[in-house]
Amino acid sequence: MTPESSALEVGTIVIGLFGGLALFLFGMEQMTGALKVVAGERMRAILGRLTTNRFSAAATGAFVTAVIQSSSVTTVLVVGFISAGLMSLTASVGVIMGANVGTTITAQIVAFKVTQYALVLVSVGFAFMFVSKRPTLKHIGEITMGLGLIFFGMDLMGDATIPLQSYEPFIAGMRSINNPLLAILASAAFTALVQSSSATTGIVIVLASQGFITLEAGIALALGANIGTCVTAILAALGKPRVALQAAAVHVFFNVVGVLLWVGMIDYLAEFVRSVSPAFPDLELKARLAAETPRQIANAHTIFNIANTLLFLPFTGQVARLVEWLVPTHAEPVPQRARPLDLDEVNLETPALALDRLRLEIGHLGEIVLDLLRAASFGTFGRERATLAQGVRDVELLQREILGYARRLSQTEMSPASTQSLEELLASTNQLHNISDTVGLNLGTLSREWESRGLQASEETQAGFNELFSKVIESVALSVEALRDSDWDKADRVVGLKGEIAEDAARLEQRLAARLAAAEKDVAVYRLESEAIELLKRIYYFAKRIAKTVGRITDEPEV
Repeated sequence: MTPESSALEVGTIVIGLFGGLALFLFGMEQMTGALKVVAGERMRAILGRLTTNRFSAAATGAFVTAVIQSSSVTTVLVVGFISAGLMSLTASVGVIMGANVGTTITAQIVAFKVTQYALVLVSVGFAFMFVSKRPTLKHIGEITMGLGLIFFGMDLMGDATIPLQSYEPFIAGMRSINNPLLAILASAAFTALVQSSSATTGIVIVLASQGFITLEAGIALALGANIGTCVTAILAALGKPRVALQAAAVHVFFNVVGVLLWVGMIDYLAEFVRSVSPAFPDLELKARLAAETPRQIANAHTIFNIANTLLFLPFTGQVARLVEWLVPTHAEPVPQRARPLDLDEVNLETPALALDRLRLEIGHLGEIVLDLLRAASFGTFGRERATLAQGVRDVELLQREILGYARRLSQTEMSPASTQSLEELLASTNQLHNISDTVGLNLGTLSREWESRGLQASEETQAGFNELFSKVIESVALSVEALRDSDWDKADRVVGLKGEIAEDAARLEQRLAARLAAAEKDVAVYRLESEAIELLKRIYYFAKRIAKTVGRITDEPEV
């Protein structure tokens, strides 16, 4: 073979291999994204409720990850729950351990000889996506097509590697993989690069199906993928609160220590896997290796992760304390205004009393949000930026305390009516947080652009905004008072303001449009003022949502 033809063949192999990998990753991304849409909220609810002890936490983590096909997504959900005070770090350790078990489902699927059905799945998925008008069926089509692309990518990688059976440099490289440490390091580096342990495992199974690697080498490569996938968790935690770094540290500790425990026992694991996996003794040596090794590698991957989870699960508390010592959280000073006033731990023994204290504390949160809103009046918004930033931070700090108290209350024995009231109160907390975000983030961005352009509103426009703003503030104030005092009449008044606010907003919009048509107003000014109107209408919508919960909490007629 001439050097030119050899180079051409190598180029063809590389293109086929990386093209197949690209399809594999794209299919995995499409399938994971659609699964998150179809089952994401349900999985989030399951994850939040079924983590009361280490065993249920591990089982929940495994189940959620098996469904959404991404341990990284599970870790991100865990970080969110810890940050909100809805999950302890100890419970998160069990979930992250279980997530490693759940992610082995991918390896089990790809180890079956299903690549011949790849294009069938792609075709069926495509038909669902483009024929069905129901969103759920479209997402099911995306899942099916994504799975087909995963199999098709593996098929392409398998076809691309066939010429390597006679390529001496590659064969020599495969022999060097028999060094476990070298195989683990190479696999970890590749997984960190593609940020998908499933992709690495898929390639390992493809190589095994071609007879290139032994079971021992495949196990070492799978162990390395477990270490490499930690990079995704670390990257996701960068720039996040310290609790996110702690969750990432749990992931790193569990995976790295787990691999170190098994490095010296790869041969024993291989022998055990051979004894429990299907065998084909009638085949020739290379054909037998290609037939048996893929399933054996997938089984070894599953056994390794299950064994590690069972080994570490009794020590979740100790692992959490170790991580807290290695990655300490720095206590930040809490402003006096953001400290809870009514959350008494003693009342948790009596859920009815605890609910009453929680309702009063949410009223306290509402007062902070109201101060934030009043500081954002249309004419003075830019000059109050520091006040607004501190107000948003105060809301976040107090909401964290409220959610932590609610989590502890939810773990007590509550009646169905009390549970319903707790859910309604938490919904109101979310609406108040939405108002805070709308003021501090959306209106803040609008204000900065307004100031940077040196824009000015006319007196007539200023008066119109002030009138609309005052009614929006009134609606928020009434909704907070209605919730705090269980006052159904005030809640009804909030809903009654809908027509007035809609009329004021429509009148102001017509005025702005008329001035734009008469060339009396710049397009940029019109756009920013129109956005401000939409944000004020959004704030009223959140206030109305709070008011509508009052009737359900107080057993009054629906608002």
